[in-house]
Amino acid sequence: MQPQQTVAYIGIGGNLGDARATVEQAIVRLAALPQSLLLRSSSLYRTAPVDSSGDDYVNAVAEVATSLSARELLRALQQIELDHGRERPYRNAPRTLDLDVLLYGDEHIADEALTVPHPRMAQRAFVLAPLLEIAPDIAIPGLGRAHPLLALITGQPISKL
Repeated sequence: MQPQQTVAYIGIGGNLGDARATVEQAIVRLAALPQSLLLRSSSLYRTAPVDSSGDDYVNAVAEVATSLSARELLRALQQIELDHGRERPYRNAPRTLDLDVLLYGDEHIADEALTVPHPRMAQRAFVLAPLLEIAPDIAIPGLGRAHPLLALITGQPISKL
């Protein structure tokens, strides 16, 4: 009997070192997650930092089907971040790699370690543009369809690489 699979969306970004190569390597690592299957990944996007500093970011979003729990998925993502030299000296610090669970099925999760849907995803062009590229009709639980939300954040520069 196959374990239940949940579709999750993962935000990917980084702005230290060779961010493009790091994001590409992270997508390869997502494809190798245990009990998971990489379904799609977006193009790479260049974005200016939002609530952060440093060089421009390279961002993408990946869609995975996984039988990992949301917290197991988060732990696996945090290990990938560590493997790429992620440090957390202060909130929103520049980073080699940032992996966020954006959506985990239609679940609402709020605890000290994980909040899903990601609490700021609807306010970030670097999340919505790549998410809508791979899932144009997606709805964010509690907010509705994601596409109209992109029009509310047009002041955030973003370009496809």
